[in-house]
Amino acid sequence: MQETLEKAAVALQAELNLEPFWMPFTANRQFKANPRLLVAARDMYYTSHDGRQILDGTAGLWCVNAGHCRPPIVEAIQQQVAQLDYAPAFQMGHPKAFQLAEQLIQLTPAGLDHVFFTNSGSEAVDTALKMAIAHHRLRGQGSRQRLIGRERGYHGVGFGGISVGGISNNRKFFGSLIPGVDHLPHTHNLEQNAFSRGLPRWGSHLAEDLERIVALHDASTIAAVIVEPVAGSTGVLLPPVGYLEKLRAICDKYGILLIFDEVITGFGRLGSPFAANYFGVVPDLICCAKGLTNGTIPMGAVIVKQEIYSAFMEAAGSADDLHRPGDNSRTLSWSPIEFFHGYTYSGHPVASAAGLATLNLYREEGLFERAANLAPLWEEALHSLRGLPHVIDVRNLGLVGAIELEGIPGRPTARAFEAFLRCYERGVLIRTTGDTIALSPPLIIEEAHIEHLIATLKRVLQELP
Repeated sequence: MQETLEKAAVALQAELNLEPFWMPFTANRQFKANPRLLVAARDMYYTSHDGRQILDGTAGLWCVNAGHCRPPIVEAIQQQVAQLDYAPAFQMGHPKAFQLAEQLIQLTPAGLDHVFFTNSGSEAVDTALKMAIAHHRLRGQGSRQRLIGRERGYHGVGFGGISVGGISNNRKFFGSLIPGVDHLPHTHNLEQNAFSRGLPRWGSHLAEDLERIVALHDASTIAAVIVEPVAGSTGVLLPPVGYLEKLRAICDKYGILLIFDEVITGFGRLGSPFAANYFGVVPDLICCAKGLTNGTIPMGAVIVKQEIYSAFMEAAGSADDLHRPGDNSRTLSWSPIEFFHGYTYSGHPVASAAGLATLNLYREEGLFERAANLAPLWEEALHSLRGLPHVIDVRNLGLVGAIELEGIPGRPTARAFEAFLRCYERGVLIRTTGDTIALSPPLIIEEAHIEHLIATLKRVLQELP
């Protein structure tokens, strides 16, 4: 198998110049010496450049929740780009962006009912942070500028996102970042919670550290707290039972906005539309992306509560001062912009068409419910890896899972990355972060796929040095 891969790599390098593309979050020199390219996809499988079928255990990058190249989404994109390729979102609009926003708010808990479109999770996070600070300023609380993130949190790669994020390598090369940011402790504790099935029982008290941060800085300086309900990119860290409820209560106590970064947990990953639905905890803002368009076209969004939207509208002037269509007694055709923020591609027509088709596919095939029904089988399969060499923890919730491996002294991440390479050689795509293997398959996964995925992982883990 390895010989076949090496021959295909040599042939590929003869055809392609790999050097100009500076790849993201990649060991570029290692990759380009022995590249792994994907050239096609369908449903649960990729096709590699050497013609092999690769079972997708990661939904692309946590995003292809409905499976690859689904015809209804592909056709919607093709039709839209042929009809309307682009429309500006500044002082103009097109129907599908409004239709998608309307459908999105039907998935969220009551009260979250306005949508601002972005192009990625990173942009959604920075947008939400700006909204939070501006919202307090509009309400006469301009001193509320401080943002609270969490250790090991991942909130994209914008300056706002890495400032509130808590992954060291994502932060340390980029200077002092945004000032006035503090961090809650992360919730990961192997001594107390290793091999928990579902939510760990220990650790809800860690939310109370927010009280210490409030006492240190004073509530009048704090705009928002941002957390991933389930921390994904750092290795699938699950919130302890009651943790998110405590965060919500403390934020309410001090008038602090709570932002859920649901870029990963949104659109069925936990068997519900959003983690906010799953946990019964309603944040003030939700950031989403990835599964919104099934990964086909870049798109993100911030979904906000009515009172946040209203604060911006009311600060810009009374609605009575604005021109009403068909009201000839009013001649005013101008009103001030309420929020000086946006992107050239906000609510892009093709992305909106992809989003509408994706949400429709989720509904028609009952994919959120399917994920919930498969979750017990998924849990049993994952925990069957307990006791294998180097496995120090297994974590699961919904259709997401993690296998944490004991690291090699002096070579952090090396063992998990070796598992990644060996799984790929055997036709299975996994993801690694640090010394953790992270799994998040498309929601169309079947029992036979789960068996194949876990069997491959077992063989690889048994062979790892």
